[in-house]
Amino acid sequence: MKSGVPKSTIGNVINCSYDSVKLRIIHEMCQGMGIGIDTFFASPLFQEDNLEP
Repeated sequence: MKSGVPKSTIGNVINCSYDSVKLRIIHEMCQGMGIGIDTFFASPLFQEDNLEP
């Protein structure tokens, strides 16, 4: 609720239902969680060796 992103959209992001997610959605979700987008992308999940080609 804090992010303003619809619950269905968050569910689709979590369940990888989209081929890609708009940066705006990620930014809004980060704001709702009280973290910066830089903190979000600092996760080891986004290290180059963990990304699909």
